[in-house]
Amino acid sequence: MHWLYAALLVYLLGSIPFGLLLAKAAGKGDIRQIGSGSTGATNVLRTGSKKLAAATVLLDAGKGVAAFLLAARLFPGVEEVAAVAAVAGHCFPVWLGFRGGKGFETAAGDCLVLAWPVFLICGVVWALLVALTRISSASSMAAVTVAPLAAWLLGYPTAAVTLRAIAAIVLVQHRGNIGRLIRGEEPRV
Repeated sequence: MHWLYAALLVYLLGSIPFGLLLAKAAGKGDIRQIGSGSTGATNVLRTGSKKLAAATVLLDAGKGVAAFLLAARLFPGVEEVAAVAAVAGHCFPVWLGFRGGKGFETAAGDCLVLAWPVFLICGVVWALLVALTRISSASSMAAVTVAPLAAWLLGYPTAAVTLRAIAAIVLVQHRGNIGRLIRGEEPRV
């Protein structure tokens, strides 16, 4: 039952919509009404505030880190379940009708605590693709897709399985972006 308690607690932590809360507090309105309708950092950036977007990145990634550390402290042995639950909470928050963010930043926070060398590799992949394409969604999807393979190659088999589950959630959340990429309509940052 520990895994269930951990998953529930961490899901609730992951479901805190920091992007939405920060944008509203700064008088930027409801970010679900602009851009992709997501509560994540890229949509916060569409409000014109780089500072709010950066704060959203840090807080959303912090949810992934906090989820793992909280589970390790309260429910040792189920940290991987907690990592997946944090991303699920971010993407499907009960408070917002199960419509949240895309999950990339929370996944990055999870990756940092699961296998920091993999986090570094994924960070390089993301940064290179953003620099080359200026397309946030493509960069995020590439990074989460590389993560399980990098974890496996670097000798983190448990992290590889967890990162595969996380990548599946993030990729599902990007299904609209995938369609726009195929049609050549995906906006650049």
